[in-house]
Amino acid sequence: MANYFPLDPVFLALGDPTRRAIVCRLGLGAASVKELAAPFAMALPSFLKHLGVLERCGLVRSHKQGRVRMCELEPATLQAAETWLAEQRAIWEARTDRLAAYVEALHAKENHNEQ
Repeated sequence: MANYFPLDPVFLALGDPTRRAIVCRLGLGAASVKELAAPFAMALPSFLKHLGVLERCGLVRSHKQGRVRMCELEPATLQAAETWLAEQRAIWEARTDRLAAYVEALHAKENHNEQ
């Protein structure tokens, strides 16, 4: 199994609804900090802390365009998280498939014994 330690801060960052909303908005395209902050009822310094968490974990990158700081999503980081989730989904689906097969075999055995 691969080492997914770098994903810990990604999932921690995505655990907050404000940060998830920022990621969703950036999924539509790059945006200025002012534009990203507009829908949230919080002071700009508080919003910038959320943005800092997203930048440190690699989900968001920002750069200056003149006097405006623009932010954009980092797709490679999201892809790594999605890959990990897909692997976990496959593991759990295989487990539930084996459990279903076992229950069906038990049920068939009980029906055979009753006859």
